[in-house]
Amino acid sequence: MPSLPNNPNLDHFRRQAKSLLREAKSGDERALELVARPQSHAADPGLPTLAQAQFAVARGYGFSSWPQLKHYLDTAEVLRRDPTAAPAAPDTDPADAFCRLACLVYSEKDGPDRWAAARALLAEHPDLVTHSIAAAAAAADPDAIRRHLAADPRAATTEAGPHRWSPLMYLTYSRVGRSDEPAEGFLLSARLLLDAGADTNSGYLWLGLPTPFTVLTGVFGEGEQGPGRQPRHPHSLALARLLLAGGADPNDGQTLYNRMFRPDDSHLELLFEFGLGRGDGGPWKRRLGEAAETPTEMLARQLQWAIDHGFAERVDLMAGNDVDVRAPLADGRSPAQRAADAGRLDIAGIITRHGGEPPVVDDSAQLLDRLLTGGGAPDTDPGRAALTACRARWPDLIHRATTPDAVRRIATAGFDVDARHAGATALHQAAWNGDLALVRALLDVGADPGARDARFGGTPLGWAEHGYQEAARELLAAVTPNAN
Repeated sequence: MPSLPNNPNLDHFRRQAKSLLREAKSGDERALELVARPQSHAADPGLPTLAQAQFAVARGYGFSSWPQLKHYLDTAEVLRRDPTAAPAAPDTDPADAFCRLACLVYSEKDGPDRWAAARALLAEHPDLVTHSIAAAAAAADPDAIRRHLAADPRAATTEAGPHRWSPLMYLTYSRVGRSDEPAEGFLLSARLLLDAGADTNSGYLWLGLPTPFTVLTGVFGEGEQGPGRQPRHPHSLALARLLLAGGADPNDGQTLYNRMFRPDDSHLELLFEFGLGRGDGGPWKRRLGEAAETPTEMLARQLQWAIDHGFAERVDLMAGNDVDVRAPLADGRSPAQRAADAGRLDIAGIITRHGGEPPVVDDSAQLLDRLLTGGGAPDTDPGRAALTACRARWPDLIHRATTPDAVRRIATAGFDVDARHAGATALHQAAWNGDLALVRALLDVGADPGARDARFGGTPLGWAEHGYQEAARELLAAVTPNAN
């Protein structure tokens, strides 16, 4: 998938190409190598041209040609939205303010405090749902939606509100609803919009980046900020089923990304039921061209993540739904070999049962498998030597423990339980995820609750607080030095 900066624009890439051309003409070896790569139709192949430099720039961002890059940028200019941006002036309409507070925008602004503020604003101004269909949809108020549609039958298909989203987007990204509220109000609101012509594949490009945030993305929720700040819709499966039955394309790359971090597979089960992995990628693929992944590419990325993070049930689910477990992954290894090299012989076994080629398994893979999935470390001399080598090769192995038993085995084998990965400890990550079983197990084997991550200087307790993981916060508050 192309790797682009936020809010990409053509002028930026034109300047890059001109700069590369100047460097090539001045004799810079790296620039000359880039512009000399095959494609040129220049009359004099020895003289760098602007076309060559543009091609090199496009290829550097993952596009096959400059026209393909330009096509994407032209399309993205229309579809780009920045819901994280502050309004140019304070919202004077409470309906707009409500929409901003109510909906996920996929930044650190997301969180329960904003949705509580949205509910308070709605209680103070109950008539704000009459101001715009966007607010009525965000509030999932079917009566207000009916009135808006009666006044303007085109309202369901017209962008509205502060984010210039379709009304259906406000409904699926809103988090003012609660799971203890009946699902019918949300479903009825969605049906009214669908019956009025709402597009089940509507969406936008977040900061102009090439994976669309669709109505399904909003329903399924989660993402890098975690389930505390970016939870799924309180009735996500029922609402997603309604949208999929209404034509939403199940090949939703942003949904797959946002939900891949945790082992729950309910989203995948539903998406596979409606055709995930089949088809041509739907309207977004046709709209974005080669900037958008194909269904096969999406699932290959998901398979690799599941292998690397020990999600055996997910691998089994994907293989059982015709995901190709024989094709080489991005690094050239087969899925089974990547699993074996990671010490997940259970996953390698799942893959081979589904037709993957049996991997080559060495002593290190067998030892890793015992540590990660059971059996403990060997106590023979060769075993101790292998263990020493494993500790040197995988010093942060504790981060790959997915169960309390694995935590204990890895700790007993002498691995550092406070090893850093991306600047944080395994206890930080378990606290962020709200994984109480792993938090307890890590504390039991001596993980330091006072450790501070390299990026923010926060403790695991701070991570739990920031991620709104209340149970983990309470557990860590009792053991973190100077917590109060």
